[in-house]
Amino acid sequence: MPGQDRTGPLGQGPLTGKGLGLCGGGLGKGFGRGRGFGWRARVTQAMPIQQAQPTEKQEKQFLGQELDALKEEMKEIEKRLKELK
Repeated sequence: MPGQDRTGPLGQGPLTGKGLGLCGGGLGKGFGRGRGFGWRARVTQAMPIQQAQPTEKQEKQFLGQELDALKEEMKEIEKRLKELK
């Protein structure tokens, strides 16, 4: 833990490293005692995230389904409003 300020490696908080610092059992005795997620956090941060772009046909289909769902919800709301009057 740099500076012993309880921020953990890369400022991600305590118990996010290898467990070698004071939070993991102390002074190099932390082998196997930490949670072990620190290395994964650093690796995944370096990996770019690519989101799939839908095709025009897929987008039209999705928007049509969304519109139908909203229309159905609107009908239910109108029905409930009539019941409350």
